[in-house]
Amino acid sequence: MDKIMELNGIINGFVWGPYMLIFLVGTGVYLTFRTNFMSITKLGYILKSTLFKMFKKGGEGEGEITAFQAVATALAATVGTGNIAGVATAIALGGPGAVFWMWVSAIFGMTTKFGEVVLSINYREKTPDGRFVGGPMYYIEKGLKMKWLAYVFAAFGAIAAFGIGNMVQSNSVAASLEVSFGVNKLVTGIVLAVLAAVVIIGGIKRIAQVTERLVPFMAAFYILGGLFIIISNISHVGEAFGLIFGSAFTGTAALGGFAGSTMQMAITKGIARGVFSNEAGLGSAPIAHAAATTDHPVRQGLWGVFEVFVDTIIICSITALSIILTGVWSSGETGAALTTAAFEATIPGGGYIVSISVLLFAFSTILGWAYYGERCAEYLFGPKINMAYRILWIPFVAIGAIGGLNFLWDLADTLNGLMAIPNLIGVMGCSGIIIKLTKEFFAKQYVEEEKK
Repeated sequence: MDKIMELNGIINGFVWGPYMLIFLVGTGVYLTFRTNFMSITKLGYILKSTLFKMFKKGGEGEGEITAFQAVATALAATVGTGNIAGVATAIALGGPGAVFWMWVSAIFGMTTKFGEVVLSINYREKTPDGRFVGGPMYYIEKGLKMKWLAYVFAAFGAIAAFGIGNMVQSNSVAASLEVSFGVNKLVTGIVLAVLAAVVIIGGIKRIAQVTERLVPFMAAFYILGGLFIIISNISHVGEAFGLIFGSAFTGTAALGGFAGSTMQMAITKGIARGVFSNEAGLGSAPIAHAAATTDHPVRQGLWGVFEVFVDTIIICSITALSIILTGVWSSGETGAALTTAAFEATIPGGGYIVSISVLLFAFSTILGWAYYGERCAEYLFGPKINMAYRILWIPFVAIGAIGGLNFLWDLADTLNGLMAIPNLIGVMGCSGIIIKLTKEFFAKQYVEEEKK
């Protein structure tokens, strides 16, 4: 077992190391240039087509769920404890400059996620029972004609889901509630497992119905708390941005409990946090978007841009600014404890806001990743596996809460990173389709909406 753990550690160091980060961000840079910086120059149109149509029912085209339900399910899986603990860790290790590089990765990540969603809709399939399935498995198989690589992605995804989307999340909730409210970890795990079962057993339609209500609420709850901190320290916002931009290219000197960081650390930690946070390039979110009702792949792709914008540019930035403005970033704390310190420095009982947010973020991630893992398993074994996968998913929520099966946890983290390799090969290999459909969308009748 020790040898296996050692090998897993070596592979993990590669898949989450600098070369993979270059591959992930590089794909976004390539697509951003090829689409003429569409995610930036057309951001106004994108927000008008997404944010301002968020709760519009129905929609043209085929699909199982609404466009917003699809992005809510994707955001449910994407917005997790990493938005609270992960950003804090990036700052604790890379200094305030890490925030700048997190933003850079998000800007290019918006186009990567856009491309993934476009391909997912373009190559999705309708099953005999009327469901819509898609994701990297399908665009790798159909677009690249490499079914073996599609199987590789699906295998990684089906197993990795139990770690990143299940046990890691329930463990974070259990630890947070134990510290803040004294709740026994096993009790937390059982309650989470029961609540997850009620939703997950109902499949994508029930998951979508829950997430379309849960995601806006949980995001608003956390954002309002963070905005209160920012407004309370508004006179120091300029200094905070100066610190972020200044140390992005110089590193940060040791201060207080902060050990200091180099420019390389700021870049590595910031980019890694951005990638881990919005999952652009990992291939997970396109699986949810494939079920959306839409009349054109690019129209749903706009929701992919919106997803990264909300996750990293808004929510992660709220966390980062709260930590920097309150001055706790140099305290020597890290993870959720650092974010908690920032909230408590300004808001009486602010730690409870963080604990409740961890609960909501993690629970939503458990729901979203249950669907991702199930679709990957279905691709491998057919629809007969779906209910069995859901039933298997439930006890692992409780197991994760008490910190069990650490080996599977570590293995799943590695497989989560490995998902990116076949997915990025698929995205780059099918990039011509992304460019073609994007030009088609903005050159024809769809652009008339922008003129209204």
